[in-house]
Amino acid sequence: MSTPSTPPKKSWSWRSQAFRGLIYQVVTVVLIVLVVLYLANNTNTNMRARGIQSGFDFMMGGAGFDIGESLFPYDSADPYWKAFLVGFVNTLRVAVVGIVLTTILGTLIGVGRFSRNALVRGLCLCYVEFFRNIPILLQLLMWYLMFTEVLPESAAPLTLGPFFLSKGGLNFPIPVWSSGYTLGAWGLVAGVVAAVFYRRYAHASFERTGVPKSTVLAPIGIAIAFGILGWLLGGAPMEMNRPVQGEFAIENGGALTPEYMSVLLGLTVYTASFVAEVVRGGIQSVALGQSEAASALGLARGQTMRLVMLPQALRVIIPPLTNQYLNLTKNSSLAVAIGYPDVVSIANTAINQTGRAVECIAIIMLVYLSTSLFTSVMMNWYNNRSAIQER
Repeated sequence: MSTPSTPPKKSWSWRSQAFRGLIYQVVTVVLIVLVVLYLANNTNTNMRARGIQSGFDFMMGGAGFDIGESLFPYDSADPYWKAFLVGFVNTLRVAVVGIVLTTILGTLIGVGRFSRNALVRGLCLCYVEFFRNIPILLQLLMWYLMFTEVLPESAAPLTLGPFFLSKGGLNFPIPVWSSGYTLGAWGLVAGVVAAVFYRRYAHASFERTGVPKSTVLAPIGIAIAFGILGWLLGGAPMEMNRPVQGEFAIENGGALTPEYMSVLLGLTVYTASFVAEVVRGGIQSVALGQSEAASALGLARGQTMRLVMLPQALRVIIPPLTNQYLNLTKNSSLAVAIGYPDVVSIANTAINQTGRAVECIAIIMLVYLSTSLFTSVMMNWYNNRSAIQER
């Protein structure tokens, strides 16, 4: 009876490739740390020689400037850290919403490139070639000029039901918050959790019986149903804060500023042109025999794309799609060109007032580094879940 072979012992000799690799890595890390320490010490010495103050103590002092757009209360007397927090949240507003809209628009255009309708294919091709070949900064300026020059004044806005569109932005009704909406929000959260469990059940049932269950519409319906149920249990409130036409401007309701809409639309339509090509390339990477087999089984063209082609293309789509998400987040820094108060705009104002250029730039780098790393981690996690599991 043969005995199991014991794993070879690790060799700490220079002849060992693993040992040499470890030494090289340690030396590299040490050199990087020494270079960073040298640069930091050299910068600090030069700043002291020129009488320039350094440090992050200014973050606790009063900012002394207003911010035109914020999701939470902010006053000019608030400290700098709160001003940077406003800029960070404004950056996230653009990045998160932009990623969602870019994914939807880019996927539709990428799938449209395979349409049997020549007009649809041509329009999708023209969209891609037009928007991806114009610099993003010019597109942001184009959208901003359209909102601030082409649209009518706030005294005579374009109206579509309760919505008002003018040079002042987009005004829309918002609910007057009450306990009913709170219960509805919690119900929606519970619905999302229930939808996740349902999707797992649907996949397990399909593996067991071979009978497919809805994994898109049914989970969405479950989440919405739980939200409506919570809203009904809270008394089904219907009161809305609607915008009204004032003497000089539109009052009440919610509003999206021209700067925010310009940045959001510019980044979305620009990045969607690249996402469309990523989706198209991913679909083309799937073997033609897959679509032919789906047609032989009697699946319609839409079912073939949704159930056969896209799930297999997803493994090719995700890595380059992550790059486009990162590009969108980093390109949001160009919003400063049209006056949107993101973290770069706040940092520029802080530099002008305090002279702490190194510290403010470090904050900008930290914001974009952290958001990019978080996006990469989440997309890598999703990529691992979508990968083919080898037996």
